[in-house]
Amino acid sequence: MATTKLDFIERLFSDIGLNRREGKEVIELFFEQIKGKLEAGEGVRISKFGKFELIDKKNRPGKNPVSGEYVSVSARRVVTFYASNILKNRVISPSNTIGK
Repeated sequence: MATTKLDFIERLFSDIGLNRREGKEVIELFFEQIKGKLEAGEGVRISKFGKFELIDKKNRPGKNPVSGEYVSVSARRVVTFYASNILKNRVISPSNTIGK
């Protein structure tokens, strides 16, 4: 199950005591800050969590999987996320192994 903005808002309400309107404003400002930096061409680094970076991909040949036709895939900019070592270690620790 995915975590939603509402889950974050509810956590701010239950743990910190912000009312839901204030929690929503905090979460919206947080994500707007990240989006604004990425739109400006800057990366975003969040300590102990990871970093969002922009990568410019060049034109490349591709193939339509349905028709088999060869096409040109246009250049584009994509957002990538690199998890910090701290996050990676928490996610893949033995206590979090699936099936145990």
